[in-house]
Amino acid sequence: MSTDNFKRDLFEQFARLGKAMGNGHRLEILEFLAQCEYNVESLSRLSGLSVANTSQHLQQLRQAGLVKGRKEGLHVFYQLADPEVVELMTVLRRVAERNLAEVDRLVSSYLRVKDDLEPIPAEELLQRARDGLVTVLDVRPPEEYAAGHVPGAINISLAELEQLPPDTEREIVAYCRGPYCVLAYAAVERLRQRGLKARRLADGYPEWKDAGLPVEQKTED
Repeated sequence: MSTDNFKRDLFEQFARLGKAMGNGHRLEILEFLAQCEYNVESLSRLSGLSVANTSQHLQQLRQAGLVKGRKEGLHVFYQLADPEVVELMTVLRRVAERNLAEVDRLVSSYLRVKDDLEPIPAEELLQRARDGLVTVLDVRPPEEYAAGHVPGAINISLAELEQLPPDTEREIVAYCRGPYCVLAYAAVERLRQRGLKARRLADGYPEWKDAGLPVEQKTED
């Protein structure tokens, strides 16, 4: 085999990942699986796709080595095949942010109008949480929180925010699935409407975990 053929064949294999990720629905599925493992039916519900369509997307991701599955009873549960898939998605996002004007337009028109304040970096949040200066809210679904969360974070849904006791002295920091997760934006917006000090975490739980920062898992009562 010539050097040219070797490189061409190698790049063709690399391109399989690009092809598998070249679909918005599959990127969204990867974001869900970066939180915790899910079966096809749950991913179908989360993504709004049919079960058949969701299954097809999962098979393409599996063939590209991006996800893997395990069988439990009648269900197959999927998870990321490699933790570095999170890093791959982060790089993809950053390149898009720097080079695609449409990304900036979408973020500005939909998210920055909800929150134009600088989000808190992960390392700063970790230190402030350890010092007892902030209340950390995880606004993801309970199953994602149970699989892993920022230490000390309280799991609370948007509907339950009104039950959160007001604390005008301590800042509240909300996070969810990633930097563009609308749940965190909505939580911060509602908390500020109540006159509370609130900010977002710069990224989400997958990025926090990928950075090697400490995580907790919910233990059975």
